[in-house]
Amino acid sequence: MKRLRGGIESILPCDAHEIAGNRLYVSVTNTKNGENYLVSNFASREDLIKVLLASSFVPIYAGIKAVEYKGEKWIDGGLTNGLPILPVGRTVTISPFSGRLDICPQDKGHVDLYVKVAKQDLMLSVANLIRLNQALFPPSQKKMESLFQNGFDDAVHFLLKENWFE
Repeated sequence: MKRLRGGIESILPCDAHEIAGNRLYVSVTNTKNGENYLVSNFASREDLIKVLLASSFVPIYAGIKAVEYKGEKWIDGGLTNGLPILPVGRTVTISPFSGRLDICPQDKGHVDLYVKVAKQDLMLSVANLIRLNQALFPPSQKKMESLFQNGFDDAVHFLLKENWFE
């Protein structure tokens, strides 16, 4: 978490919290009541950083002490709602796992068995288990570049399909 904080701090501009306000929605889970929240207003750059850290905090894997924000403890929102839908407009759903989403890998040649994980229908496949392992234990830079390109290609395919590409 310390390393992640350093990376975030080095990238975000001083007014990031103002730029992100009502444009960036971050999913976090309150450890006290187990409820999922979408945070889109940030009083300060530090608040934005804390919410981003909380959204990345997977208990045990990232540590034992959850991220404190506004006097409460918070963890990754993906643990309780991996597919938050915004209250207005169209939410484009994106996942690194194959499933019923707008942008995601398309595993072919598998039986269509799905499992609901954190409000998200994910395909039950060996490829998704490998992706989970890669999410927790990042592969080589070459493989990461390949995954990045695959995600980019998936996004372009979606934009073309929806006729949103100019």
